[in-house]
Amino acid sequence: MPAGEMIVLVTCPASESGKLACAVVTERLAACVNIVDNVRSIYLWEGNLCNETEQLLVIKTTQAVWTKLHDRLKELHSYEVPEIVALSIEGGYQPYLDWLSSAVDASVVLLEGP
Repeated sequence: MPAGEMIVLVTCPASESGKLACAVVTERLAACVNIVDNVRSIYLWEGNLCNETEQLLVIKTTQAVWTKLHDRLKELHSYEVPEIVALSIEGGYQPYLDWLSSAVDASVVLLEGP
């Protein structure tokens, strides 16, 4: 798969957003994760209308590590069916995109988190 830059969106409870974000950044599966507070999600689950407050993770990564990132998020996430949606970045400020790509390297795992 090409190494193109991408954004991955994940919703989760506030109690686990920091854990998910730190894990994927320290494991070099993401260059950066923004945590957006107080996202209201309304959805149907098992026939019930749910109205939940969650946090949204905006994960900057590359297609080269997509499978590893996807698998790691599923492993760490508490939901049975977590929202994990990937969007390709069609353009952006090139120095930032260069940094993003250089910061993601799944072959390197950092032992200490922020």
